Amino acid sequence: MTEPICTSLHADHSAGRGAAPKGAAPFCFDHRRRKAIVYVDGFNLYYGALKATPLRWLNPVALSSQVFPVFEIVGCKYFTARIAEAKDLDGKVKRQANYWRALMTLSVAQIIEGHFRVRKTRAKSANPPPDMVEIVRAEEKGSDVNLASHLLYDAFGESFDVALVISGDSDLVTPIRMVTRNIGKPVGVINPQRLSGPGRRRCRGSTALKEVASYYRGGVTWAQLEKAQFPSRLTDASGEFGAPPEWYS
Repeated sequence: MTEPICTSLHADHSAGRGAAPKGAAPFCFDHRRRKAIVYVDGFNLYYGALKATPLRWLNPVALSSQVFPVFEIVGCKYFTARIAEAKDLDGKVKRQANYWRALMTLSVAQIIEGHFRVRKTRAKSANPPPDMVEIVRAEEKGSDVNLASHLLYDAFGESFDVALVISGDSDLVTPIRMVTRNIGKPVGVINPQRLSGPGRRRCRGSTALKEVASYYRGGVTWAQLEKAQFPSRLTDASGEFGAPPEWYS
């Protein structure tokens, strides 16, 4: 009988990591290489770890393989929303399309789209008077629901041995709890907050996610993100391309 392996998932408070909470499906396996699907909250990852850095040419499969090298990644579902061209004033649409093109060079990748909702609202002025001003706010809608739906559908369909979720969104607590405790499949969560490097923001953990995940990691380092970049030049059916030069300026 082979001894089980637990992939070195012991408590490590400096990185916000911890062992599985009581009641969650264990993150412990025998020596067979287990199949994993990665579920990426693109908006959460971008604003938590990548914005305004030269690290935006990120390969999420490579990052997941760094953190969880024991698993075979058989799928990567990237949840995001297409930027509206009418609102594109500085080339964001083109840069987003270029990154999506890079993602699709990964044989296991799939992009699942939500949508942006643009609305007018009122907010407090930073320099009153007046006390309130009208602003235009763009909100990404649908990605959290899409991620939750795919996670549950794949769990019920036996599509993975373990799910790896890259998100710090506490709206995912219920579907993750259902997978770990009702369906009995383990879920590892990476809360994509950058733990090091210039411009790092104060990290905020998610107690709620930590309580339901089989394994929780509270951030990633600059070095891990840097190591998980796509090659500078990629090739697909349309030819050769690379990262937007603005991302390195």
